[in-house]
Parts: sequence; C-alpha cells; structure tokens
Amino acid sequence: MSAMTTSPATAPLSIGDIAQRIHLIRGQRVVLDADLAAFYGETAKRFNQQVNRNRERFPEDFMFQLNEKELSALRLQFATLKTGRGQHRKYLPYVFTEHGAIMAATLRNSPRATALSVYVARNCSAAKRQVNRTPQL
Repeated sequence: MSAMTTSPATAPLSIGDIAQRIHLIRGQRVVLDADLAAFYGETAKRFNQQVNRNRERFPEDFMFQLNEKELSALRLQFATLKTGRGQHRKYLPYVFTEHGAIMAATLRNSPRATALSVYVARNCSAAKRQVNRTPQL
C-alpha cells in the first residue's frame, strides 16, 4: 500500500465525502463547524465549546461566523431541513478555512482525530481538485 492511500477500514472518510462538505464563501473554501465536528465524531455544540476555549488559535483567516444571508444561501443548497423541536441551531454557524480545520485538529486528542488529520494531509491535493468544481455562494 502506498503512502498516499489508506485501507477503507482505516480511512475516516472518503475524499469525496470531505469535498462535498467544502463550500466557497467570501472567496474562501470553508467547512461548516457541524461538518468538521462530525468528521471527528462530535456534536457541533461540543466542538464549538472546545474552539471557544481556545479562541486565540482561530484568527479571522482561520474561522469566521456566517451572517444570515450566507446561511440562507447555504440552506438553499441543502434543500431539506430536519423537522421537530431542537433540530435547528440557535446561533449562526462558524466556518473554518483549511488552516482553521488543521488548527481544530490540534484541539482533538483522539485516535479518530489523528487518523483524520493524517488521511487529509496525505490526500489534500485530491480533495482540492474535487473542490474546484464547488459553486460559490
């Protein structure tokens, strides 16, 4: 097996799974906090608590909060929303640039976080090629 691949059993996500969750907002490729949290097997609430405790690691070029207009445009792409009490967020989501996503990995100290970080680093160029087809909001 080459250094550029991992077996399906050890791969946290496929490059396609990661690329589908990358959006172009404010001219930057970003991942939603909820998606990044899911990559690490956590809830968005728990993930954001960890980020807020380490706020100095996330300047604006690493992470920023969406405004209402950006969130509405993003929701149009999803087409469906969950129904029922407690299914919607109270606060506008944060998004993380590539540097912010890497910094977020440093907050995590789990085998899954380590595996995901190594996997993404090894397959970064493949993910970037797929993301080049992502429409801008």
